[in-house]
Parts: sequence; structure tokens; C-alpha cells
Amino acid sequence: MDYKKLVEYFNQTQAVFQAKAVVAINQSLILRNWLFGFYIVEYEQNGKDYAKHGERLLYNLADELKRQGIKGVSYTNLTLFRKFYLGYPQFSLLIKDIPELNLLNANLQALPEDFKTELLAPHELLSTLLSFTHFVELLKIDDPHQRLFYEIESIKGSWSYRQLHRQIATSLYERTGLSVDKQTLLKQIQGEQKFAPSELIRDPYVFEFLGLKMREVFREKDLEKALLDHLQDFLLELGTGFCFEARQKTFLIDNRRYKIDLLFYHRILKCHVLIDLKMDEFTHEDAGQMNFYLNYFRSHEMQDTDNPPVGIILCSLKNEAVVKYATGGLDNRLFVSRYLLQLPSEEQLKHFLIEEKKKLK
Repeated sequence: MDYKKLVEYFNQTQAVFQAKAVVAINQSLILRNWLFGFYIVEYEQNGKDYAKHGERLLYNLADELKRQGIKGVSYTNLTLFRKFYLGYPQFSLLIKDIPELNLLNANLQALPEDFKTELLAPHELLSTLLSFTHFVELLKIDDPHQRLFYEIESIKGSWSYRQLHRQIATSLYERTGLSVDKQTLLKQIQGEQKFAPSELIRDPYVFEFLGLKMREVFREKDLEKALLDHLQDFLLELGTGFCFEARQKTFLIDNRRYKIDLLFYHRILKCHVLIDLKMDEFTHEDAGQMNFYLNYFRSHEMQDTDNPPVGIILCSLKNEAVVKYATGGLDNRLFVSRYLLQLPSEEQLKHFLIEEKKKLK
């Protein structure tokens, strides 16, 4: 053994055991969330004091669990856990092998007799190769045949949950059904970049499950934070009317939380300026998301004397920068002219983003 081989052995061993640890953490999270769903359904059906909580059950439960220090148990997540339990009964076959939970889960039944087992993907593969975020995407699909298709293809192709989301959004199931040469289409899809098990550790549900803050593990967020810090200072130093209002501004729509990276009010333009930073290349989804934010602010935050809000999207990939303005609804010509004078130009923002990324490396 030479020195180079010694280092190689360390790297290989690290990779193997890191992957094993990540898979174990991920499977524990999946089974925990499934059991949380079981407890909710069991209580709804047999809870002695269920009537006292009724429709407020999940809201009350979310508040109580949060007070007790359990992470990732918001009302929205509890709703997901309940749906997860009902949609994936095969995980009961894994729970029964955990002796520490036998007494706790005495009422846990095996697969329902009327459940069509031919529509079940193997539970061992589902729990080791998919993350809970995969299941969040899969639970949006009501048709069992369609859901099974995406489960199988996710396993075969080692898809990340982003890849799964993209294939669902582009109707792969329907396109496959309409294709004469189905296998060629699927081989083309499966030829995309594979999903490494270590990437599971970046799943936001894993962070909450382990009680970690994002920056403790995922260093890309440090870069994002630094860019936002400097961008905030940069805009205020322009001296053209930017007034800082909020960082990571959140708002709730239909029990789902949304977040805007930076929010300013421009005292000269008399409008809100929303800024969203993307650590990747620009996509049409980014424009749609910003348009959604602008519509929300136009309906709920804009005063009678305000002009329509303005959105700025900054996207970076390597040393390139793309800056997109979302200016839908700015039909007042005078306002548009003032907007062009008062806001930083696209070139200024590109230059800022490129130079800041160089400094932060």
C-alpha cells in the first residue's frame, strides 16, 4: 500500500458509511412521519376526547408539539403525515420489526384486506431510495396507477425529488402512455444525472428531524446569506429611495407559507420592491413565483396611494449572472419612466452579483 492508496481507502470508507448513515436517517424520518399519521387517524377514529378538539385537532396538536420541542410538526405537515399513512399502508410491514414500538403500536393493523397489493411498490425500496419530500410530491397524485408509475421510475432512475417534480410537471406518465416506443422515451429520461444518496441530507425535512439549522450542514446557504447581506447594503447605499422593510418576509396562503428574500419600500416610486435570490439559473418557474408574490402584494399589502409593486429576481450560476425584472401591471407610463430612473439597472445588478460571488469564494 502506498500513500495515495491509503488516502483512497479513507475516502471510499467515508463514502460508504456516510451513505449508510444518511439512508438510515432518511428511513427513520419516513417511518416516524408515517407513524405520526397513524396516531392521528387512530385518535380521530377512537379518541375518547376527540369531540373536544374536533376540527381544531391538528392546529392544537401542532402548537402543543412545538411547545414540547418537536421539530417539523406544523399543521401543514401533520396533514401530510395523515395523508402519508393512508396512502402508504405497506409501511406497516416495516414498523412491526421495531420492537421498541410494539406496545405503542398495538392497534396497528396489517395491510387492509381490500387494498390492491399489485399497486404497491416494494416498501423496502421506497423507504431506502426515496426521501419524505419524494412522498410529498407523490401524494399529490390521486390515481394509484399513475403514482405507482412515478414510484417505479423514481427508484429505477435514482431521481432526486426535484427530478420527480419536473417529470410530474411535464406529464411523463401521460406522454409515456401516448408514445409508441415507450421504452426509448423512458431510457432517455433515465439517462439524466443520477441522484446520490448523500444528497438526501439536504432534504429540509431531514434538517428539521435532526434539529439542525440549515447553515450547520448546507454551506451553500452561507453564500446565499452573505449575498443577501451585501445586496441589502448595496441597495441602501444607492441613496435613491430604498427603505429596508423585511428580510425573509413570510406570508401564509391556504395554510402554506411563502417567503420573499428581501422586501423594500421605495419612497420615491411609492411602491414595494420584492427581491428574490436564486442560487441557480433562471427558469420560467422563477418568473411565475415572482408574479405570484406581486399579485399577493397588490391585493393585500398595497395601499390606495401606492403604485404597483416591482419584483427583481437575481439568479446566479458559476460566474454568470442573469437579472430579471417582473414588472407585470406597470401600465402607467409615467411610473415606468420613473422606475427606470430610480432602480438600479440590470447591468449594475449583474456586476454586483458577479463581483460579490468572487469575493465570497
